[in-house]
Amino acid sequence: MGMYADLQGKVAIVTGSGRAKGLGEAMVMRLAAEGCKVVVSDIGAPRGKEIPADAIGTSSGIDAVVAAIRAAGGEATGVACDVLEEAQVEALVAAAVRQYGRLDIMVNNAGIGYLMKPVVEMTQADWDAVLGVNLRGAFFGIKHAAKQMIAQGHGGRIINIGSQASKSGFPFASAYVASKHGMVGLTRSAAIELGAQGITVNTICPNHVTTGLGAWQNQFFSAATGRSEQQYLADMRARIPLGRPGLQEDIAKACAFLASAEASYITGEAMNVSGGEEYH
Repeated sequence: MGMYADLQGKVAIVTGSGRAKGLGEAMVMRLAAEGCKVVVSDIGAPRGKEIPADAIGTSSGIDAVVAAIRAAGGEATGVACDVLEEAQVEALVAAAVRQYGRLDIMVNNAGIGYLMKPVVEMTQADWDAVLGVNLRGAFFGIKHAAKQMIAQGHGGRIINIGSQASKSGFPFASAYVASKHGMVGLTRSAAIELGAQGITVNTICPNHVTTGLGAWQNQFFSAATGRSEQQYLADMRARIPLGRPGLQEDIAKACAFLASAEASYITGEAMNVSGGEEYH
C-alpha cells in the first residue's frame, strides 16, 4: 500500500516513461506502487537525426518497464506514442480508456534535453524538434487528457515535467529553456480554464538529475565550460543548499503528491524540486 490511499485504482498515463533510469520510469513505477493502473508510454522508435535510438524509450524499453511493474504486483500496459503527432496522443488517451475505463492522471514528461548548441549555431531542425516535443507535445497531452476528464465529469490531475530551465537561463540551451519557460505559461492558462471542471494542472521543475540524459549533460556542460566532469559535479553540489543533485525518486515523490487528494487545492503551480538551488 502506498502513501496515498486515494490513488488506489486511479488510471495514469506517463509519457516518456520507457527508458531505464529516466524520470518517467521513476514516476510511472511510483504511481503503480501507489495502486494506480498505469500506461507506460514512449516514442518506441527513432525519428530522424534529432531523435536518435540512444536518446529514446524504445519498444523493448517500454516492455521492460511494464514487466517490472507487473513483477512488483502492479497493473500496467505499454503504448508507443510520438507526442509530435496529435493523432497519436489522442490515440494514447483512447488506449488508456479502452484498457482501464477512464483517465484520472496525465503526466506529460516526454522531452528532448540533448540538442544543445550556442544560439548562433542552433539549427531550425533542432529548434523545431525541441519545441515540438517539449512544448507542443505537452499541449497535445493537456488537450486530450482534459477532453477525456471533462467528459468523465470527475475532475483529474495533469502534471507537466518542466525543469530548473523553466525559471532560469542556461548557456547552449536556448530551445530547451524557451520550451520549459513556455510550459509554465501553458500550465497557468490550462489551470485557469480547467479549474471549474475540477482538473488541476501543475508543473514540476527539477534541477539536474543524473539520468541517462543527465549523464550526457554532465559530459557536455563540463566540456563546454572547460572543467573536468568531477569538478563540474563538485561545483554543482556546492551551489545546491541540500548538497546533492536530484534523484529520480525526488521527482516521483512530487508527482505522487500532486496526483493525490492531498494536492487538491494546488493548481497553476511550477513547483521547484531542486534542493534549494532554484527558488524563483
